[in-house]
Amino acid sequence: MDNLKMFTQKLPDPFNLLGDQPKLAFRSQPGGVAKLATTRNIPEKDLYWEQYVVLFDSASDVFTLITHNDVRRALYEAPENVATLVRVISARLFNLISDHTFPAPAPSSVSSLASSLIRTGTGGAAGAGERNATKEVLNCIRVLQRVLPAVFEIESEPSRFEREVLWKRVPVRDQGQGQERPASGAAGSAVDEASAQAQFVIEDEDESDEDEEGGARAPKSPPRQPEQQKAAEPEKPKDTMPSIAERLFSCLIDLMFCCGFTLPTKIQVDHYKINYVIWEKGVGSTTDPGPSYQYETNKAEVLRLLLVLLSRQIYVPPSALFTSASSYTLHFVQSLPRRDVLTVLCSLMNTAVNATHPGSANMMGTVAGRLPYNHLLMKGEDPRTSLVSICFQVLCVLLDFQSGSARDMGAEGQTSGPTAKTNAFRFFIAKLHRSSDFAFILNGVVSIFETEMASLHGLLPGSKKSVLYMPEAVIFLWKMLELNKKFRAYLLDSDKGMDVMAYLLCYGLEIKDKPEQHGMCRVLSYMIQSLSAERTFGLKLGSPLRAQIPQKWVTPGTAGDFMIHSIYSMVATTSGSLNSLYPALIIALSNSAPYFKNLSVTSSARLLQLFNAFSNPSFLLSDEGHPRLLFFVLEAFNGVLMHGLAENPNLVYAILHAHKQFEDLGTFTLARGLREIRRIQQLKEERAAQAQGRGSVDKGKRRARDIEEGAPHEEKARLLQRELGSLDLAPSTEALQEGQARAESRDEDLTSTRPLMSPTATETQLSGPGGLPVSEKARGKMRAAGRSLSGDMTGSLERLAASGVGRNGFVPTQEWVASWQQGLPLDTILLVISELLPKVQSLKSSLSAATATSAITDMLRSANLDQVLAKPPPLSPRRFMWSEASIVWLTSLIWGEIYVRGMTPLGIWNNTAVRLFYVKHAQAQQRQITETVTNVMGGLLGRTESTQSLGRRQ
Repeated sequence: MDNLKMFTQKLPDPFNLLGDQPKLAFRSQPGGVAKLATTRNIPEKDLYWEQYVVLFDSASDVFTLITHNDVRRALYEAPENVATLVRVISARLFNLISDHTFPAPAPSSVSSLASSLIRTGTGGAAGAGERNATKEVLNCIRVLQRVLPAVFEIESEPSRFEREVLWKRVPVRDQGQGQERPASGAAGSAVDEASAQAQFVIEDEDESDEDEEGGARAPKSPPRQPEQQKAAEPEKPKDTMPSIAERLFSCLIDLMFCCGFTLPTKIQVDHYKINYVIWEKGVGSTTDPGPSYQYETNKAEVLRLLLVLLSRQIYVPPSALFTSASSYTLHFVQSLPRRDVLTVLCSLMNTAVNATHPGSANMMGTVAGRLPYNHLLMKGEDPRTSLVSICFQVLCVLLDFQSGSARDMGAEGQTSGPTAKTNAFRFFIAKLHRSSDFAFILNGVVSIFETEMASLHGLLPGSKKSVLYMPEAVIFLWKMLELNKKFRAYLLDSDKGMDVMAYLLCYGLEIKDKPEQHGMCRVLSYMIQSLSAERTFGLKLGSPLRAQIPQKWVTPGTAGDFMIHSIYSMVATTSGSLNSLYPALIIALSNSAPYFKNLSVTSSARLLQLFNAFSNPSFLLSDEGHPRLLFFVLEAFNGVLMHGLAENPNLVYAILHAHKQFEDLGTFTLARGLREIRRIQQLKEERAAQAQGRGSVDKGKRRARDIEEGAPHEEKARLLQRELGSLDLAPSTEALQEGQARAESRDEDLTSTRPLMSPTATETQLSGPGGLPVSEKARGKMRAAGRSLSGDMTGSLERLAASGVGRNGFVPTQEWVASWQQGLPLDTILLVISELLPKVQSLKSSLSAATATSAITDMLRSANLDQVLAKPPPLSPRRFMWSEASIVWLTSLIWGEIYVRGMTPLGIWNNTAVRLFYVKHAQAQQRQITETVTNVMGGLLGRTESTQSLGRRQ
């Protein structure tokens, strides 16, 4: 080994083509990164710091040669060196921006690139005559990206290191006074006049609204502070310079709009290189500054450092998120000038929303992006994809931030909208009102959703890569819907409202089986609940669905049918793993039920299957929160019966066919439920004993006899029950799909199923609209409530109730059962059954089986129970309500997505003490090429993912 090392050291490398020798020395020699912890008090003017600026050639070099352990060790053994490193790198960055050599011109040809390479190699490490200011700026940004996360993880809020190094203000020197932002101050009025024509068309609809907030109405050009305003404040002495953190934010904003670095040089005005021009055409700008794909990597580097500064949040525990707000994020959302906020916001939003625009990438990237399986051939991410991803991430972080004084709080603790003083980015998003802006945002987001759907149901499975920034795009849309009521109304009024609903539900169906994506499933469920609370949403549920969705999720009928099927699939095929989603999804059905029109037979069957599952005694009695789900399903039935009875004959027929379940639920007691559970358990034990005692021949005979005795639709129910594994499929509901009907109700299938797991009881209480006045005729037909049957309890049943019916130590009691059973909204359903069931049975007995179904459907379509049913109350949909817990959850989810995305290739926050969420490291997944080949072969052979997973379960 020693001889090999000596041999490699003697290899000639006159041109330093490998470029690894200085980097290897930096990592291994005492004068490299190790000196940061081993030598105390290195002076700021020491040549040691120069290598941090000129040595590295890429971000991977910095993150490979400087590890968090290196910085962490230096913080413990020589913290003054880390402080000096931050000061030196920051000062170098500030000076470079105002230097006339920055930005350095990019190589214009291959020959110039080769000549520069030769000069670098022959000139040694110095290259003194050829200074690359752009490379130095990028290295300063990368070093700060690497060092700051290790600084943030120090336990204390904030740490002494941060206060002394990053936030401490120093006295102003005479020669430096007034130069807080030298680079941005250089851009004079010529820049403003040049950009005044086509930028910042975001205007306040009502000028007085913003005057109340203490701000001035936004002109169409970036406002600049008049000199006389500065002179009018002599009583405010400027005796300190801005802190390093404040100057870093100002510096990053300047770099975001630096011609030749992040913007095309053609828009530079005279020698002023800082030009506050929105990156791309869209919101706030009617002109495109021109192609800038060669600068996309630089934009991503700047935004990555901005994201690192904002990531101070993830090192605070959830319990302290509101009290220990990040000083960095607070400064960015509250202290930036209006011009900076608008320029940054519009640049981020337009770049993100333009993600799938044909002109948003260079020609090579566009052509390569259309080739099948291109993501398997190209190494790494496309620069455009990386830029769009980080734009969405920064947007989501800024629009979500509500810690400390940035919380949207009104008078007396009531939640109100954001203001320019709490969070300027949330405020200006809420102020958007132009239809052209809404159309631009909606079309961009829908294009991203369509791209994701195309990757799921292409002709060649796995030929297209899924959209990496799909979670961030969904969260951004949620923030737009939450903050801007006019955008929400525009979305629902447009012809794409139902398309968005379909894309969200399809995305949820695709990721529901991935545990790492369950947080996004929860986001989707809350979004569907929020949309379902809007009247316009309900009115469009009767229209056909035009969105191009994967074929396996296509449902015949209307958008309402698709919604019912999708929610049923989310609940039925997850075996309780998405228990926290059930309330929001069922509430969405309840909110939409008054608007359901002409529901299909299968949709009606799905609703009855949900009812059978949630009314199962083993499910009802297993958790204190489970009766809420039954309550919401019954509310959905009431909404249909009271607002669209004649327009939904299939659902009414399904309810009449399952009348015994509703009637039994009206007199449900703890004793009856426990007896049913015990009967099913005994039946399971008997069947298990019989199966062990008989041979295979007897098993075959018994199976054949069971099939002969049961009706075909009952056998279909058993097959579907084995497939789903988590819902009771009553034979009566599946009979609807076969077009058959029976005069008498059958008992439920006794096959034991795994009950749905408990949802978290945090969203909505078991409460509904007030009691409805009913007629005297109706009163005589309603069930007698308040009946106490606790005396039916026997000693064995009590022991059964206490021995494992409930979960997590919950023991059901008759008093608890009576508390929710008497409040179930069964009156309307039982009233409809009592009125229509005799008529249906009469038709069955008088007509043949071939004509009875159509005759019953026609009769139900013309039924009118206005004289019997109470007058429908005003609709009061249940909206999603934000709480402190939900805000903390969403913040953790957003930063969790960012953390995972940053793990490769750089590992920005890897191995740091994150406190906002728990990091669980899973085993490495299979290679992507293997997975894609498996998908392709499975598609060609007719095996889908669902059938393969079914086979694994069986």
